Amino acid sequence: MNQVVPRSTRVEPLPPLSPPSLEPAKVSAFAVLGLSAPLLKAVASEGYETPTPVQQRCIPHVLEGRDVLGCAQTGTGKTAAFVLPILQRLAAQPKNGRIRALVLAPTRELAAQISERTWAYGKNLGLTNTVIYGGVGQRGQEEALHRKPDILIATPGRLLDLMEQGYVKLDAVEIFVLDEADRMLDMGFIHDVRRIVREVPVKRQTLFFSATMPPAIAELSSRILINPVRIEVVPQATTAEKIEQTVHHVAKRDKRALLEHVLRAEGVHRALVFTRTKHGANKLVEQLDRANIRAAAIHGNKSQGARERALDGFKNGDIPVLIATDIAARGIDVDGITHVVNYDLPEVPEQYVHRIGRTARAGAGGRAIAFCDEEERGLLSDIERVIRQRIPLAERVALPQGVAQEVQRPRPPMPERRPEQRSSSPERGRGSPIGQGPSNVPSVNSASTDARPPRARRRRYRGGSRPTGT
Repeated sequence: MNQVVPRSTRVEPLPPLSPPSLEPAKVSAFAVLGLSAPLLKAVASEGYETPTPVQQRCIPHVLEGRDVLGCAQTGTGKTAAFVLPILQRLAAQPKNGRIRALVLAPTRELAAQISERTWAYGKNLGLTNTVIYGGVGQRGQEEALHRKPDILIATPGRLLDLMEQGYVKLDAVEIFVLDEADRMLDMGFIHDVRRIVREVPVKRQTLFFSATMPPAIAELSSRILINPVRIEVVPQATTAEKIEQTVHHVAKRDKRALLEHVLRAEGVHRALVFTRTKHGANKLVEQLDRANIRAAAIHGNKSQGARERALDGFKNGDIPVLIATDIAARGIDVDGITHVVNYDLPEVPEQYVHRIGRTARAGAGGRAIAFCDEEERGLLSDIERVIRQRIPLAERVALPQGVAQEVQRPRPPMPERRPEQRSSSPERGRGSPIGQGPSNVPSVNSASTDARPPRARRRRYRGGSRPTGT
């Protein structure tokens, strides 16, 4: 009903209308990828604003149901790239009390990390997941499986054990994810993976991720993927641009003194140190403890509880130095690692990429420092050939009195890598002294530098598995 306004009442004129804004409404960068509102809410609560390149390229294809072959390094946001669209696809269908998505990971740390992220991203969807891995009792995992999770995240060995005991059925799997496939190969799991693949339905969506693509992994991907979308965010076996890499040439007996010097330097707030063996990791922790540097070790012989305590201390800053073997470090997702130290160079050159990828995550910077002794020069050359660059020599270090420093010839220019020369190495000299460039170092003992010492030859393992230091 219209109200009549008396003539004696003054009516204030309405303010002029504001011109329409020409700026488009702010839309979440993740919404553009096609993610649903519950997932966008979860992503926002995690503090994500802009998707990473692998997320931008992967999420739309997974939402469409395409198979994906992803070549992406650690620290690129790969987990969210497959977990987010999987959650959306599963949430669109009614629950059936069966395992509908299977994620295989090489280590328990990585499996636990994926499970934690899945809970965080899917908290508004009502989907459930269970993680199973070895090294702990299986009773709790049996009970979790009885609760009929939608998503199962597992390491290959424990999964096969539970399958053989009848606790796991994979005949309803709609989405199969193989994460860090190259590590599966390195750890000797490739045959277990093939057994598991035979148990999942042929009609499925498969997502295959690997930081490197050796021939055995390329062959496996060709067998289990159907017309996949290939996503290669960073070229295979290359290192992140924001990682400052250096190498120290140092005698093996003097590595510990050099490590103490590095860890005491300004700017070292959280350091991850890689050793080749479990025994070496334990011994190094003891030596650093005597030097009043707090450290903890994480490797395959540690109980799950000990590993979790070490990781928690490393994350919250109580333990500034974590000593790890390659396999145990897989899945470490810790922000703010300022330094990665290769105390022992890896015998598999591609592993160097995985190691140093623990720093400079999510666009941050970081430093990777390698120690190279007389016996490891062949390994260094192999690493440099794989990453297609020379690792710069570190600045000269003043070590305690009595600690010897190697005097070495400059290394020759790195030759072009030929496809057929997979294990060959260029002729190697004796390198350069600690932190001193080639231009000002005279040749030393030139008569004996044309041939490497026998023990310096690279130890290459043939076949699908190799001994590891975990």
